[in-house]
Amino acid sequence: MAGAAPTTAFGQAVIGPPGSGKTTYCLGMSEFLRALGRRVAVVNLDPANEGLPYECAVDVGELVGLGDVMDALRLGPNGGLLYCMEYLEANLDWLRAKLDPLRGHYFLFDCPGQVELCTHHGALRNVFSQMAQWDLRLTAVHLVDSHYCTDPAKFISVLCTSLATMLHVELPHVNLLSKMDLIEHYGKLAFNLDYYTEVLDLSYLLDHLASDPFFRHYRQLNEKLVQLIEDYSLVSFIPLNIQDKESIQRVLQAVDKANGYCFGVQEQRSLEAMMSAAVGADFHFSSTLGIQEKYLAPSDQSVEQEAMQL
Repeated sequence: MAGAAPTTAFGQAVIGPPGSGKTTYCLGMSEFLRALGRRVAVVNLDPANEGLPYECAVDVGELVGLGDVMDALRLGPNGGLLYCMEYLEANLDWLRAKLDPLRGHYFLFDCPGQVELCTHHGALRNVFSQMAQWDLRLTAVHLVDSHYCTDPAKFISVLCTSLATMLHVELPHVNLLSKMDLIEHYGKLAFNLDYYTEVLDLSYLLDHLASDPFFRHYRQLNEKLVQLIEDYSLVSFIPLNIQDKESIQRVLQAVDKANGYCFGVQEQRSLEAMMSAAVGADFHFSSTLGIQEKYLAPSDQSVEQEAMQL
């Protein structure tokens, strides 16, 4: 994108299954970033997204509509959404023309929730790859509903999906357990939350599955899936409560580290002022919400304690 400064742009590609909280995340993160002083542009890449709660700088619905595709080609919602992404891939000049005037903004891309788009279909990955050639550094932010932690079988499935997504999308990657403020409503966890966020010894999950008569017949299959996940050793999660500024800050730090975004002194001052207002006149990162204190992994707590002493 010639003639604009700065030449390098940064952003997040927000992905995840339907109902994981992608649109809510884009709203909360955009408000947080604007409070820090960043110029934010939210881009809706989901043609099925209607009634957007955030101010949308670019909407793929202007290029192609899911309803029109379904009517014209007699496709269902899944096939229609795949076609829409293939259509976007074939019309990347439209997307570039929309993004060109926004150079200098921090981008949030609200992506479709179709799982296969991030696990084996190539259209969305090719769109991200083309953006990289435009010098747009993205981090994939993959949201997973935290209620899956309450079911060992579902959690192993989530781990497989997260791993497949990380390998397929080919972007710096941050996995989030969303809706942490609701996790206590989903039922009691078999282990502490750090077991799930750090993806510790999964053999304990196999023991839980073995107590179920149905899964007992598939123990060897589950053992192989667990072995695959542990052999790659790539998947971990950050807990997210979108209502908690300190939780959002923790996610933003991981995202900025992943794509190399560096902010100036003024943004740090804005962050400190905002967090001071959230926790009181005396600014201490130790005064996090109880959900953070309760569920952070020990390694994360030690890092945060060191940061408090600076």
